[in-house]
Amino acid sequence: MNYQDTVNWMFQQLPMYQNKGKSAFKKDLTNTLKLSQHLREPHTRFKTIHVAGTNGKGSTSHMLASILQEAGYKVGLYTSPHLKDFRERIRINGKVVSKQFVIGFIKRNKVFLVSNKLSFFEMTVGMAFDYFAKRKVDIAVIEVGLGGRLDSTNIITPELSIITNIGLDHTQFLGDTLDKISAEKAGIIKANIPVVIGETQSETKEVFKTKAKETDSKLYFADQLINDVLESDLKGSYQLKNIKTVIQSVNVLKQSDFKISDFQLKQGLLYVSKNTGLKGRWQVLSLEPKIVCDTAHNKEGLTYVMQQLQFETFSKLHIVFGVVNDKDLNSIINLLPKTATYYFSKPNVQRGLDVKILKATFAENNLIGEAYNSVEEALDNAKKAANKEDLIYVGGSTFVVAEAI
Repeated sequence: MNYQDTVNWMFQQLPMYQNKGKSAFKKDLTNTLKLSQHLREPHTRFKTIHVAGTNGKGSTSHMLASILQEAGYKVGLYTSPHLKDFRERIRINGKVVSKQFVIGFIKRNKVFLVSNKLSFFEMTVGMAFDYFAKRKVDIAVIEVGLGGRLDSTNIITPELSIITNIGLDHTQFLGDTLDKISAEKAGIIKANIPVVIGETQSETKEVFKTKAKETDSKLYFADQLINDVLESDLKGSYQLKNIKTVIQSVNVLKQSDFKISDFQLKQGLLYVSKNTGLKGRWQVLSLEPKIVCDTAHNKEGLTYVMQQLQFETFSKLHIVFGVVNDKDLNSIINLLPKTATYYFSKPNVQRGLDVKILKATFAENNLIGEAYNSVEEALDNAKKAANKEDLIYVGGSTFVVAEAI
């Protein structure tokens, strides 16, 4: 199989949460542990940082990777989902894993993967750990896929655990209250391993304190400890919380044997996109009209993005919007401006919500627009309707942003 055949097999043959939703979610780590043993425990051959949270974990992971690169370390970075190409999930010093490694990994392990019915995410985690071990990275920043306690990445014992914040997302898997969800995310906290919490929340604070006490882990609430923030190339006021989380995390790492200067910290924050290839976070796609996309897709994330929109100057606002079919529209619809013109689209994945349902639901809430057959068609129509003084925002789903970029 060539690269595209290999990736198609991974997507189609095995459950993939991003496409199928709940049916792909595994309730334990049995398969991941089996695969790790089969691969001779690659995750034990390099240092790690583990990053969980409802929002901001991707940006936080990329910021940390960028800073560690600036400090001279060989840095693995595992994140999900990808925007354009599967290989974006697995990087070393910003460079994506080679097509040949992806092909070779599946070819070498296909019999095992099939016979043990591994999910897309389980095999991808195994691939990342195998790649980082074979390429002898100094440290890898590992982003949790979903939750924490039962996530496939949670077989590592990191140098540091990070939980950015807690919001009501993926409630069908993680629980329907903030304290239940925080208990799942707190599952990444390991014995005697320090943990940084990005955002102090009254509903979750005690959960983290209790877990840290049980595991004898030093606990840091970044927003209570860091007052001054540094500039980053990742724009959007919502990044300020992530920057505080990262600064506190670097402070903790420096207490061990990591050598990171103040200059390297500043440079790492200034060149995140260049160093790691991150896209889709308040990313400006063009000017006149200004087109901005952002992968925020839940209540907390969209709250920050809508606040950011208020800082923009424009004549008229156009919003290209689409979601997946398990999205609780009632939790986000009141956040969106009624004065905007909407261009509804269905992301090109199995989970994409039918555009007619999306349009009808928005209309019931006095958010008016037209339905289009694709994200591309919706964006094209927004461009045709917009004047150069207008602003076009593209969002609602990672998949919508991926198709727009």
